Amino acid sequence: MDQTTQETVRARQEGRLADPDVELRTDPRLHPGLRAGLAAFDMDGHAAPPPVDRTADPATVAEFVGQSHAAFEGLYAAVPSDWDGEERPDVDHRVETTTGVDGNEIRLHVYRPAGSAGPLPGLVYLHGGGMTILEAANRVHVRWSEDLAATGMVVVTVDFRNAWTADGAHPFPAGLDDCSSALDWVHQHREQLGITKVVLQGESGGANLVLATVLKARRENRLDRVDGVYAMVPYISGGYGWSRERKLRELPSLVENDGHYLNCQMMDVLVAVYDPTGEHAEDPLAWPYFATEADVEGLPPHVVTVNELDPLRDEGIAYFRLLQRAGVPVVGRVNLGLTHAAEMSWRTAVPEAYRAAVRDIRGFVAGL
Repeated sequence: MDQTTQETVRARQEGRLADPDVELRTDPRLHPGLRAGLAAFDMDGHAAPPPVDRTADPATVAEFVGQSHAAFEGLYAAVPSDWDGEERPDVDHRVETTTGVDGNEIRLHVYRPAGSAGPLPGLVYLHGGGMTILEAANRVHVRWSEDLAATGMVVVTVDFRNAWTADGAHPFPAGLDDCSSALDWVHQHREQLGITKVVLQGESGGANLVLATVLKARRENRLDRVDGVYAMVPYISGGYGWSRERKLRELPSLVENDGHYLNCQMMDVLVAVYDPTGEHAEDPLAWPYFATEADVEGLPPHVVTVNELDPLRDEGIAYFRLLQRAGVPVVGRVNLGLTHAAEMSWRTAVPEAYRAAVRDIRGFVAGL
């Protein structure tokens, strides 16, 4: 190859790196079932930026985030989730409570296969929503918890404090403290729950909390509580308001897939609610992307999954690489054709991906 040809060769670019005007409906990588599912909700275009940014007064930001919470709760209530001819798994559900470090009550939703005998593995599930919005007991999160429990596990879904609530703000580290307290409760009640091991699992903001909870446990010599970690599409950099140059240098998927279901400016507003002063911008317990090899050495086995059409894809890959460099047993998976968390929140649109995710979590737990 001569020098002229070498100079004209460029790495193939995708998404908005190849075409700044691309939308999900025109991105050839998108899974066809997901394209149809998103189109039914008019979500196959470019996710619009929010009407406010982090510089707005706190009351205006809180009002907008509250509206976003209601909108996503409405979406999760409306997204189809039943497969043709499906019978619901026979799963028992009860609610336990524990007390958090601030004297607050933490609700724990416990799901178990009905009539199951003998010890079962345990899974602590932390839901997504950027640590700021969405409820533990909404339709998508309940269905996910039930489907995981139906594979033969005891699933404990934690109703941690979001950074935004209708009753006021609970910024970092409130939600993380609740997840840590919940982990302690599960560990202390292994015998009563009938569980043999404890795995932390979550998606998006829940994956942030999963990773941060195990980092916190390591710092506090409490790693005996965790046997494994399964982090899906982790929201862990907080870098959604970075300059374009920094995004391209560190996490190019923030540019490549910006507006594909998630909008970086919207995520930056959530960051401002989670850490209002910005003092934790590079604190690994707030944003695990900034963890060092020393922070993660000796952690239990991990799985980190990312999605091809997700703005967050590259931060998950970066965390996988960190764990790998530090010698932590880790498996990484890339789900092609999917937007952020589609494999657990769009159950009917991508049933094969949903089933594969459930199978893989159960298989990871069984192999520990």
